[in-house]
Amino acid sequence: MKITVLIPCHNEELTIKNCILSVLSQSRKPDQTIVVNDGSSDKTQKILRKFGSEIRVVNLSKKTGNKSIAQEKGLKYVNGDILITTDGDTVLDRDFIKNILKEFKNPKVAASAGYVKSIKQNWLTGVRQIDYLISQEIHKKAQSLVDALYVIPGCAAAYRTKLFKKHIPFDHDTLTEDLDFTYKFHKKGLKVTFCSEAIVYTQDPSRFNDYVMQLRRWHGGNWQNLVKHYDVLNRPSNALQLSLTYLEGVTFPLLLALALILNFKVFIYFSLTYLVTVSIFALIGALRDKRWDLLLFIIPYFFASFVNYAIFIEQFIHEAVLLKGNLKWFKAKRKVVYV
Repeated sequence: MKITVLIPCHNEELTIKNCILSVLSQSRKPDQTIVVNDGSSDKTQKILRKFGSEIRVVNLSKKTGNKSIAQEKGLKYVNGDILITTDGDTVLDRDFIKNILKEFKNPKVAASAGYVKSIKQNWLTGVRQIDYLISQEIHKKAQSLVDALYVIPGCAAAYRTKLFKKHIPFDHDTLTEDLDFTYKFHKKGLKVTFCSEAIVYTQDPSRFNDYVMQLRRWHGGNWQNLVKHYDVLNRPSNALQLSLTYLEGVTFPLLLALALILNFKVFIYFSLTYLVTVSIFALIGALRDKRWDLLLFIIPYFFASFVNYAIFIEQFIHEAVLLKGNLKWFKAKRKVVYV
């Protein structure tokens, strides 16, 4: 199978070089690498030119400010049987392509999600890494088992190109295009898998304000897509998985608040149980990835979870109740960081 890697980017002068190098140095080389430069005003274009014929650059003269538009422009030039998408702030593990290709040995597989890890920076990215551990080690593995995985992360995604072009129109009407794509695959009855061996390292926000803005985009996009694709709930496995996820996001903070008000002992027991669960996953990350710093972020994770749940409910009101339809894109400030 021919492999195409598609990378949309805008003003990624600090990260795009390492992203492309990680693609070009794969143990299974891509047959085509396309970078869509979405009207960058920094040194991104200059950096891209240095790669010469190793990559194909699609330059957009004006910034669209929309990742899915950049992807749509790049898709016109894709000639691979398998389309892999990633972001300009992400570095692929050397065996990412080799590992994710194993999923497509099954002809029924239309798309596959890779495993995301947060590049080490500070306590916020440590909190995010614990969050990734919990969501991927529990939620995604369980979703994959019941064929109800509903988020293919845009920084670690692989699609059968023919099926993507046939079934996935670009609507540009939500904040999370990767979730939009995944819902569309499920509505067409196409198989989506999770490959935990296909690893990428992404640069998450290291400033609290950026962290909050990213959560607003993620949760806002989640509610936008659930409203847009509500008919995906007609499938029992999807209905079960999505109900558990969204009900937990709404009810957990409310139950915790009620426990704090009505019975402080229940609140303490509830909190301790939660901390033990978080500690288990922090320990898994510490042992497996040699990320001993994660053990320092268990308590910060507990308090950050309240911010997460508050924004989850805030965006439920904005996007599911009031139907605000916010499409304002958010981009965190980048740093030069190394895996």
